[in-house]
Amino acid sequence: MTLWTPTDLATIGFDEELSIAATGPDGTECTPQIIWHVVVDNALYIRSVRGTGGAWYRSVRRTGAGTIYVGGIHFKVIFHADNTKDDAVDDAYRDKYGSGSSVRTITTPEARASTLRVDPA
Repeated sequence: MTLWTPTDLATIGFDEELSIAATGPDGTECTPQIIWHVVVDNALYIRSVRGTGGAWYRSVRRTGAGTIYVGGIHFKVIFHADNTKDDAVDDAYRDKYGSGSSVRTITTPEARASTLRVDPA
């Protein structure tokens, strides 16, 4: 596993949102989607508010690769299903985004099932 640098994580973690684009089976990049993200234990995590049925989630799971755009830069990444830190990821979403209805949705069991760790490619 390749790790994020502290500078990369600071850049990524600072922004409220990032854009994510899956790499399609033919190697082309899909249309970027804006999502929320959190950093937990020096790792980047994302979830689909629609759970495993979300369109962008299904796209990134198809090939496991893509690109994120955040802080004016982009990173080629790989996606790993990782539910080992779900409670900490829930807490990080609450800390970063508050306690509104969107956060309550992204911390439901359905959304938790879509937790992905994002690593640099």
